[in-house]
Amino acid sequence: MGAAFLPVLIFTSLWGVVGIVLPFLLPKGPDRGVQQLMLMMTAATCYLFWLCCYMAQMNPLVGPKLNNHTILIIAREWGNLIEG
Repeated sequence: MGAAFLPVLIFTSLWGVVGIVLPFLLPKGPDRGVQQLMLMMTAATCYLFWLCCYMAQMNPLVGPKLNNHTILIIAREWGNLIEG
């Protein structure tokens, strides 16, 4: 699986809006700075979590686990006889 451009663009735009645009649209109030920080941190952490999950699927570290019987059947069907 390779990286597709469209999902990366969509999610980058989505979390960019949440973290960059929405903090400026908050109404004035005594805790506006806390709300702005909350939106920015939420956007940053959610985007990084999504990006790590998406990238982990491109090159998984764990492959399928096959038992010996299945490996011997595959080898026989593909013409790679295994002496055993």
